[in-house]
Amino acid sequence: MQEQVIVLGAGAIGLCTALSLAERGISVRLVDRGAPGQETSYGNAGVISPWSIIPQSMPGTWKKIPEMLFGKYRPLSVRPTYWPRMVPWGLEFLRHGRADRVREISDGMEALCMPSVDLYRRHLAGTGQEHLVKDSAYVHAFRQINPDVLTSIDYRIRQEKGAQLELVGADQLRQIEPALSSEFQAAVLIHNQARALSPGRIMEVLADKAQRLGVEILRQSVTALLRTETGWTVQCDGDTLTGDKLVITMGAWSAELLKPLGISVPLAAERGYHLEFQAAGIELNNSVMDTDAKFVASTMEGGLRVAGQAEFAAVDAPVDPAKEARMRAQAKAAFPDLNTETATFWMGRRPSFPDSLPMIGEFPDHPGLFAGFGHSHYGLMMAPKTGELLADMLSGRAPNLDCRPYETTRFN
Repeated sequence: MQEQVIVLGAGAIGLCTALSLAERGISVRLVDRGAPGQETSYGNAGVISPWSIIPQSMPGTWKKIPEMLFGKYRPLSVRPTYWPRMVPWGLEFLRHGRADRVREISDGMEALCMPSVDLYRRHLAGTGQEHLVKDSAYVHAFRQINPDVLTSIDYRIRQEKGAQLELVGADQLRQIEPALSSEFQAAVLIHNQARALSPGRIMEVLADKAQRLGVEILRQSVTALLRTETGWTVQCDGDTLTGDKLVITMGAWSAELLKPLGISVPLAAERGYHLEFQAAGIELNNSVMDTDAKFVASTMEGGLRVAGQAEFAAVDAPVDPAKEARMRAQAKAAFPDLNTETATFWMGRRPSFPDSLPMIGEFPDHPGLFAGFGHSHYGLMMAPKTGELLADMLSGRAPNLDCRPYETTRFN
Protein backbone atom coordinates (compact mmCIF):
# COMPACT_ATOMS: atom_id res chain seq x y z
CA MET A 1 0.00 0.00 0.00
CA GLN A 2 1.30 3.47 -0.89
CA GLU A 3 2.36 5.59 2.09
CA GLN A 4 0.02 8.48 2.91
CA VAL A 5 1.42 11.79 4.17
CA ILE A 6 -0.82 14.50 5.60
CA VAL A 7 0.48 18.07 5.47
CA LEU A 8 -1.34 20.48 7.77
CA GLY A 9 -1.11 24.06 6.55
CA ALA A 10 -1.24 25.18 2.92
CA GLY A 11 0.91 28.28 3.02
CA ALA A 12 4.16 28.55 1.07
CA ILE A 13 5.87 25.93 3.26
CA GLY A 14 3.03 23.41 3.03
CA LEU A 15 2.56 23.91 -0.71
CA CYS A 16 6.25 23.48 -1.49
CA THR A 17 6.40 20.40 0.77
CA ALA A 18 3.38 18.87 -0.95
CA LEU A 19 4.87 19.57 -4.38
CA SER A 20 8.22 18.03 -3.49
CA LEU A 21 6.53 14.95 -2.00
CA ALA A 22 4.31 14.52 -5.04
CA GLU A 23 7.34 14.76 -7.32
CA ARG A 24 8.77 11.80 -5.41
CA GLY A 25 5.59 9.78 -5.99
CA ILE A 26 4.28 10.05 -2.43
CA SER A 27 0.52 10.36 -1.81
CA VAL A 28 -0.26 13.68 -0.10
CA ARG A 29 -3.27 15.27 1.54
CA LEU A 30 -2.87 19.01 2.13
CA VAL A 31 -5.24 20.44 4.74
CA ASP A 32 -6.01 24.08 5.54
CA ARG A 33 -9.02 25.99 6.78
CA GLY A 34 -8.58 28.61 4.06
CA ALA A 35 -7.61 28.84 0.42
CA PRO A 36 -4.01 27.68 -0.21
CA GLY A 37 -1.42 30.39 0.28
CA GLN A 38 -3.86 33.20 1.05
CA GLU A 39 -2.96 33.99 4.66
CA THR A 40 0.58 34.93 5.78
CA SER A 41 2.13 33.80 2.48
CA TYR A 42 -0.19 36.15 0.58
CA GLY A 43 0.77 39.37 2.29
CA ASN A 44 4.57 39.47 2.41
CA ALA A 45 6.84 42.02 0.76
CA GLY A 46 7.57 39.71 -2.18
CA VAL A 47 11.35 39.63 -1.78
CA ILE A 48 12.86 36.35 -3.02
CA SER A 49 16.40 36.73 -1.81
CA PRO A 50 19.31 34.29 -1.67
CA TRP A 51 20.97 36.88 0.57
CA SER A 52 18.27 37.21 3.26
CA ILE A 53 20.65 35.38 5.56
CA ILE A 54 20.95 37.84 8.46
CA PRO A 55 19.02 37.00 11.65
CA GLN A 56 16.80 39.50 13.40
CA SER A 57 18.93 39.57 16.57
CA MET A 58 22.32 41.19 16.00
CA PRO A 59 25.13 42.61 18.16
CA GLY A 60 23.81 45.82 19.70
CA THR A 61 20.14 45.13 18.93
CA TRP A 62 19.26 45.65 22.60
CA LYS A 63 20.42 49.27 22.37
CA LYS A 64 17.98 49.98 19.54
CA ILE A 65 14.85 48.58 21.18
CA PRO A 66 13.72 51.84 22.92
CA GLU A 67 13.96 53.76 19.64
CA MET A 68 12.11 51.00 17.77
CA LEU A 69 9.31 51.01 20.35
CA PHE A 70 8.96 54.73 21.03
CA GLY A 71 10.93 56.65 18.38
CA LYS A 72 9.87 58.46 15.23
CA TYR A 73 9.14 55.40 13.08
CA ARG A 74 8.11 52.81 15.73
CA PRO A 75 8.52 49.65 13.62
CA LEU A 76 8.20 47.47 16.76
CA SER A 77 5.26 47.15 19.14
CA VAL A 78 4.13 44.76 21.87
CA ARG A 79 0.53 44.46 23.05
CA PRO A 80 0.34 45.04 26.84
CA THR A 81 -1.19 41.63 27.51
CA TYR A 82 1.67 39.95 25.62
CA TRP A 83 4.55 41.27 27.76
CA PRO A 84 4.60 38.29 30.18
CA ARG A 85 5.33 36.02 27.19
CA MET A 86 7.49 38.59 25.44
CA VAL A 87 10.09 38.99 28.20
CA PRO A 88 11.42 35.38 28.24
CA TRP A 89 11.17 35.15 24.45
CA GLY A 90 12.95 38.48 24.07
CA LEU A 91 15.78 37.53 26.41
CA GLU A 92 16.34 34.34 24.43
CA PHE A 93 16.20 36.40 21.22
CA LEU A 94 18.90 38.79 22.47
CA ARG A 95 21.08 35.87 23.58
CA HIS A 96 21.34 34.81 19.92
CA GLY A 97 22.69 38.24 18.93
CA ARG A 98 26.34 37.49 19.77
CA ALA A 99 28.64 37.87 16.76
CA ASP A 100 29.74 34.22 16.80
CA ARG A 101 26.16 32.99 17.12
CA VAL A 102 24.99 35.32 14.33
CA ARG A 103 27.46 33.70 11.97
CA GLU A 104 26.25 30.20 12.91
CA ILE A 105 22.63 31.20 12.34
CA SER A 106 23.53 32.86 9.05
CA ASP A 107 25.02 29.58 7.83
CA GLY A 108 21.72 27.85 8.57
CA MET A 109 19.75 30.58 6.84
CA GLU A 110 22.02 30.52 3.80
CA ALA A 111 21.35 26.83 3.18
CA LEU A 112 17.62 27.50 2.99
CA CYS A 113 17.61 30.85 1.17
CA MET A 114 20.38 30.37 -1.39
CA PRO A 115 18.43 28.18 -3.87
CA SER A 116 15.12 30.09 -3.48
CA VAL A 117 15.02 31.82 -6.89
CA ASP A 118 16.01 28.71 -8.82
CA LEU A 119 13.57 26.47 -6.95
CA TYR A 120 10.63 28.84 -7.45
CA ARG A 121 11.41 28.99 -11.14
CA ARG A 122 11.53 25.19 -11.23
CA HIS A 123 8.14 24.97 -9.52
CA LEU A 124 6.63 27.54 -11.91
CA ALA A 125 8.14 26.00 -15.05
CA GLY A 126 5.44 24.92 -17.48
CA THR A 127 2.60 26.70 -15.67
CA GLY A 128 2.51 29.71 -17.99
CA GLN A 129 3.09 31.96 -14.97
CA GLU A 130 6.86 31.99 -14.93
CA HIS A 131 6.83 35.81 -15.16
CA LEU A 132 5.57 36.06 -11.57
CA VAL A 133 9.19 35.78 -10.38
CA LYS A 134 11.14 38.74 -11.75
CA ASP A 135 14.87 39.48 -11.53
CA SER A 136 15.53 42.34 -9.15
CA ALA A 137 17.99 44.02 -6.86
CA TYR A 138 17.26 44.77 -3.22
CA VAL A 139 17.73 48.48 -2.47
CA HIS A 140 18.52 49.30 1.17
CA ALA A 141 17.95 53.08 1.19
CA PHE A 142 19.55 55.37 3.82
CA ARG A 143 18.75 58.98 4.69
CA GLN A 144 22.27 59.54 6.02
CA ILE A 145 25.50 58.67 4.24
CA ASN A 146 27.81 56.25 6.04
CA PRO A 147 30.79 55.47 3.79
CA ASP A 148 31.71 52.54 6.04
CA VAL A 149 28.29 50.89 5.94
CA LEU A 150 29.57 47.88 3.98
CA THR A 151 31.92 47.03 6.85
CA SER A 152 29.02 46.37 9.24
CA ILE A 153 28.61 42.72 10.23
CA ASP A 154 25.44 42.10 8.23
CA TYR A 155 26.85 43.28 4.91
CA ARG A 156 30.25 41.76 5.71
CA ILE A 157 28.69 38.31 6.19
CA ARG A 158 26.84 38.62 2.88
CA GLN A 159 30.02 39.59 1.03
CA GLU A 160 32.01 36.76 2.61
CA LYS A 161 29.38 34.35 1.28
CA GLY A 162 29.59 35.78 -2.23
CA ALA A 163 26.93 38.48 -2.44
CA GLN A 164 27.47 41.27 -4.95
CA LEU A 165 26.91 44.51 -3.01
CA GLU A 166 27.22 48.06 -4.27
CA LEU A 167 27.12 51.33 -2.33
CA VAL A 168 25.62 54.19 -4.36
CA GLY A 169 25.14 57.88 -3.62
CA ALA A 170 22.14 60.14 -4.02
CA ASP A 171 22.52 60.86 -7.75
CA GLN A 172 22.88 57.25 -8.78
CA LEU A 173 20.09 56.20 -6.42
CA ARG A 174 17.79 58.72 -8.10
CA GLN A 175 18.51 57.09 -11.47
CA ILE A 176 17.83 53.61 -10.10
CA GLU A 177 14.63 54.51 -8.19
CA PRO A 178 13.34 57.93 -9.31
CA ALA A 179 10.26 57.67 -7.07
CA LEU A 180 12.32 57.73 -3.86
CA SER A 181 12.34 60.91 -1.80
CA SER A 182 15.38 63.19 -2.11
CA GLU A 183 15.83 62.67 1.64
CA PHE A 184 17.57 59.40 0.85
CA GLN A 185 21.26 60.08 0.39
CA ALA A 186 22.65 56.61 -0.28
CA ALA A 187 21.75 52.96 -0.73
CA VAL A 188 23.28 49.53 -0.63
CA LEU A 189 22.25 47.49 -3.66
CA ILE A 190 22.12 43.72 -3.18
CA HIS A 191 22.25 42.26 -6.68
CA ASN A 192 21.18 38.92 -8.16
CA GLN A 193 17.84 38.52 -6.41
CA ALA A 194 14.22 38.35 -7.50
CA ARG A 195 10.81 39.62 -6.43
CA ALA A 196 7.33 38.18 -6.57
CA LEU A 197 4.91 40.18 -8.69
CA SER A 198 2.07 38.59 -6.73
CA PRO A 199 2.86 36.25 -3.82
CA GLY A 200 -0.79 35.23 -3.58
CA ARG A 201 -0.99 34.32 -7.26
CA ILE A 202 2.23 32.30 -7.03
CA MET A 203 0.62 30.28 -4.25
CA GLU A 204 -2.49 29.72 -6.37
CA VAL A 205 -0.35 28.49 -9.25
CA LEU A 206 1.59 26.13 -6.97
CA ALA A 207 -1.68 24.78 -5.54
CA ASP A 208 -3.01 24.11 -9.05
CA LYS A 209 0.21 22.33 -9.98
CA ALA A 210 0.11 20.27 -6.80
CA GLN A 211 -3.40 19.10 -7.61
CA ARG A 212 -2.37 18.13 -11.13
CA LEU A 213 0.39 16.03 -9.55
CA GLY A 214 -2.21 14.21 -7.46
CA VAL A 215 -2.16 16.19 -4.20
CA GLU A 216 -5.58 16.24 -2.52
CA ILE A 217 -6.32 19.67 -1.05
CA LEU A 218 -8.95 19.77 1.69
CA ARG A 219 -10.57 22.90 3.20
CA GLN A 220 -10.99 21.87 6.85
CA SER A 221 -10.12 23.25 10.28
CA VAL A 222 -7.93 20.93 12.34
CA THR A 223 -9.09 20.33 15.93
CA ALA A 224 -6.83 17.55 17.28
CA LEU A 225 -3.94 15.19 16.51
CA LEU A 226 -3.85 11.60 17.74
CA ARG A 227 -1.06 9.05 17.52
CA THR A 228 -2.19 5.53 16.50
CA GLU A 229 -0.36 2.20 16.33
CA THR A 230 0.28 2.63 12.61
CA GLY A 231 0.40 6.39 12.08
CA TRP A 232 -1.58 9.51 12.83
CA THR A 233 -5.22 10.58 12.99
CA VAL A 234 -6.20 14.18 12.32
CA GLN A 235 -9.56 15.28 13.62
CA CYS A 236 -11.10 18.08 11.59
CA ASP A 237 -14.35 19.97 11.95
CA GLY A 238 -15.85 18.00 9.08
CA ASP A 239 -13.91 14.75 8.83
CA THR A 240 -11.33 12.43 10.40
CA LEU A 241 -8.17 11.79 8.38
CA THR A 242 -5.56 9.08 8.81
CA GLY A 243 -2.02 8.99 7.50
CA ASP A 244 1.28 7.21 8.01
CA LYS A 245 3.16 10.46 8.59
CA LEU A 246 2.12 13.98 9.52
CA VAL A 247 3.80 17.31 8.71
CA ILE A 248 2.93 20.49 10.64
CA THR A 249 3.33 23.57 8.43
CA MET A 250 0.70 25.76 10.09
CA GLY A 251 2.96 28.70 10.78
CA ALA A 252 2.01 30.73 13.85
CA TRP A 253 -0.82 28.29 14.68
CA SER A 254 1.54 25.30 14.95
CA ALA A 255 2.46 25.73 18.61
CA GLU A 256 -1.10 25.57 19.93
CA LEU A 257 -1.85 22.49 17.84
CA LEU A 258 1.15 20.65 19.31
CA LYS A 259 0.55 21.52 22.98
CA PRO A 260 -1.90 18.64 23.66
CA LEU A 261 0.86 16.24 22.57
CA GLY A 262 3.14 17.62 25.27
CA ILE A 263 5.28 19.53 22.76
CA SER A 264 6.13 23.07 23.85
CA VAL A 265 8.03 25.39 21.50
CA PRO A 266 8.95 29.10 21.95
CA LEU A 267 7.07 30.23 18.85
CA ALA A 268 5.86 33.84 18.72
CA ALA A 269 3.16 35.24 16.47
CA GLU A 270 5.09 38.22 15.12
CA ARG A 271 2.48 40.13 13.20
CA GLY A 272 3.24 42.13 10.07
CA TYR A 273 1.10 44.60 8.13
CA HIS A 274 0.91 45.83 4.58
CA LEU A 275 -0.76 48.58 2.60
CA GLU A 276 -1.26 48.03 -1.12
CA PHE A 277 -1.93 51.16 -3.16
CA GLN A 278 -3.93 50.16 -6.24
CA ALA A 279 -3.53 53.46 -8.15
CA ALA A 280 -0.05 54.28 -6.88
CA GLY A 281 0.92 56.60 -9.72
CA ILE A 282 4.55 55.50 -9.36
CA GLU A 283 6.48 52.31 -10.11
CA LEU A 284 9.54 50.85 -8.42
CA ASN A 285 12.17 48.98 -10.41
CA ASN A 286 13.33 46.86 -7.48
CA SER A 287 12.37 45.92 -3.95
CA VAL A 288 13.18 48.92 -1.75
CA MET A 289 13.73 48.97 2.02
CA ASP A 290 13.40 52.16 4.01
CA THR A 291 16.10 51.30 6.56
CA ASP A 292 14.78 53.84 9.09
CA ALA A 293 11.09 52.91 9.05
CA LYS A 294 11.96 49.22 8.46
CA PHE A 295 9.43 48.66 5.70
CA VAL A 296 9.87 47.16 2.23
CA ALA A 297 8.09 48.49 -0.85
CA SER A 298 7.62 46.69 -4.13
CA THR A 299 5.53 47.19 -7.25
CA MET A 300 3.22 44.22 -7.77
CA GLU A 301 0.37 43.29 -10.06
CA GLY A 302 -2.13 44.76 -7.61
CA GLY A 303 -0.28 48.04 -7.09
CA LEU A 304 2.53 49.30 -4.85
CA ARG A 305 2.79 47.22 -1.69
CA VAL A 306 4.41 48.58 1.48
CA ALA A 307 5.00 45.86 4.07
CA GLY A 308 6.48 46.13 7.54
CA GLN A 309 5.93 46.44 11.29
CA ALA A 310 6.77 43.82 13.89
CA GLU A 311 3.92 43.53 16.38
CA PHE A 312 3.97 40.90 19.12
CA ALA A 313 0.52 39.85 20.29
CA ALA A 314 -1.63 36.78 20.73
CA VAL A 315 -2.17 34.95 17.47
CA ASP A 316 -5.90 35.77 17.50
CA ALA A 317 -5.61 39.39 18.71
CA PRO A 318 -7.47 41.95 16.58
CA VAL A 319 -5.79 44.19 14.02
CA ASP A 320 -4.29 47.45 15.31
CA PRO A 321 -6.03 50.08 13.13
CA ALA A 322 -3.55 52.81 14.16
CA LYS A 323 -0.86 51.16 12.05
CA GLU A 324 -2.68 51.99 8.83
CA ALA A 325 -2.31 55.77 9.22
CA ARG A 326 1.30 55.42 10.38
CA MET A 327 2.28 53.23 7.43
CA ARG A 328 0.44 55.47 4.99
CA ALA A 329 2.36 58.52 6.25
CA GLN A 330 5.68 56.67 6.14
CA ALA A 331 5.03 55.49 2.58
CA LYS A 332 4.17 59.03 1.48
CA ALA A 333 7.33 60.37 3.11
CA ALA A 334 9.49 57.82 1.28
CA PHE A 335 7.67 58.22 -2.07
CA PRO A 336 6.34 61.81 -2.30
CA ASP A 337 4.45 61.24 -5.58
CA LEU A 338 2.65 58.15 -4.29
CA ASN A 339 -1.14 58.35 -4.57
CA THR A 340 -2.25 57.13 -1.15
CA GLU A 341 -6.01 57.62 -1.59
CA THR A 342 -6.91 54.03 -2.46
CA ALA A 343 -5.31 51.21 -0.50
CA THR A 344 -6.07 47.86 1.10
CA PHE A 345 -4.87 47.25 4.66
CA TRP A 346 -3.79 43.73 5.69
CA MET A 347 -2.28 41.93 8.67
CA GLY A 348 -0.57 38.54 8.83
CA ARG A 349 1.29 36.49 11.44
CA ARG A 350 4.93 35.54 11.11
CA PRO A 351 5.85 32.40 13.09
CA SER A 352 9.09 33.39 14.79
CA PHE A 353 11.59 31.53 16.95
CA PRO A 354 14.17 33.50 18.97
CA ASP A 355 17.03 32.36 16.73
CA SER A 356 15.36 33.32 13.39
CA LEU A 357 15.58 29.69 12.21
CA PRO A 358 12.66 27.32 11.53
CA MET A 359 12.08 23.84 12.88
CA ILE A 360 12.44 21.22 10.16
CA GLY A 361 12.40 17.53 10.94
CA GLU A 362 10.89 14.79 13.06
CA PHE A 363 9.97 15.09 16.73
CA PRO A 364 12.04 12.28 18.32
CA ASP A 365 9.39 11.26 20.87
CA HIS A 366 6.60 11.28 18.28
CA PRO A 367 7.54 8.98 15.37
CA GLY A 368 6.10 10.09 12.07
CA LEU A 369 5.40 13.67 13.24
CA PHE A 370 7.42 16.31 11.41
CA ALA A 371 7.85 20.07 11.83
CA GLY A 372 8.08 22.61 9.04
CA PHE A 373 7.32 25.95 10.72
CA GLY A 374 8.90 28.98 12.38
CA HIS A 375 10.35 30.72 9.32
CA SER A 376 9.98 34.22 10.78
CA HIS A 377 10.47 36.98 8.16
CA TYR A 378 11.95 34.54 5.65
CA GLY A 379 9.15 32.11 4.82
CA LEU A 380 8.85 33.05 1.15
CA MET A 381 12.60 32.55 0.61
CA MET A 382 12.94 29.40 2.69
CA ALA A 383 9.80 27.58 1.55
CA PRO A 384 11.10 25.71 -1.54
CA LYS A 385 14.22 24.33 0.17
CA THR A 386 12.25 23.46 3.30
CA GLY A 387 9.88 21.48 1.11
CA GLU A 388 12.80 19.64 -0.48
CA LEU A 389 14.32 18.77 2.90
CA LEU A 390 11.04 17.50 4.33
CA ALA A 391 10.34 15.46 1.21
CA ASP A 392 13.79 13.87 1.52
CA MET A 393 13.24 13.06 5.20
CA LEU A 394 9.77 11.65 4.62
CA SER A 395 10.86 9.52 1.67
CA GLY A 396 13.90 8.10 3.46
CA ARG A 397 16.53 10.03 1.54
CA ALA A 398 19.42 11.69 3.35
CA PRO A 399 19.11 15.50 3.00
CA ASN A 400 21.96 17.13 1.13
CA LEU A 401 22.87 19.51 3.97
CA ASP A 402 23.40 19.59 7.72
CA CYS A 403 19.93 19.92 9.30
CA ARG A 404 21.09 20.27 12.90
CA PRO A 405 20.40 24.05 12.97
CA TYR A 406 16.69 23.30 12.45
CA GLU A 407 16.32 20.46 14.98
CA THR A 408 12.99 20.27 16.80
CA THR A 409 14.77 19.68 20.13
CA ARG A 410 17.13 22.65 20.10
CA PHE A 411 15.17 24.66 22.69
CA ASN A 412 14.68 21.75 25.08
